[in-house]
Amino acid sequence: MRQTTTPAREQATTSHSASGHAPAEEHVEQLIGNLLRIGVLIAAAVALVGGVMYLAHSAFTRPSYHVFRGEPPMLRSIGGILSGVAALEPTAIIQLGIVLLIATPIARVLLTLIAFAVRRDRMYVLISALVLGLLAYSLLAG
Repeated sequence: MRQTTTPAREQATTSHSASGHAPAEEHVEQLIGNLLRIGVLIAAAVALVGGVMYLAHSAFTRPSYHVFRGEPPMLRSIGGILSGVAALEPTAIIQLGIVLLIATPIARVLLTLIAFAVRRDRMYVLISALVLGLLAYSLLAG
């Protein structure tokens, strides 16, 4: 028995790229890849600028390893970090780079959740929302 294909089915099977994904899926994958790449590069650049500033300000000071000094309270909250960055504090700029590095995969999960919502894929929206909720809980509860 000979099977006939409809034009829509034929187009759906031929519109896939060499990777086997539909163009819309590849576009989302490209967006996610670019988000991760750009996020890491920005975080590294910010931390590098802060590190250079830190070395320029304290290159000739001798550290005291006899007493442990933790992070100052201003570097333990986003508001404190941002006020330190506004004051051009090198340690706050380094800390901002670390926060941006942590925020990059969280933004990826959020972008993935939005992509699944646009495609109306309820199961993956639920899974992405659960992952995003766990990430938010682990960051805010600590």
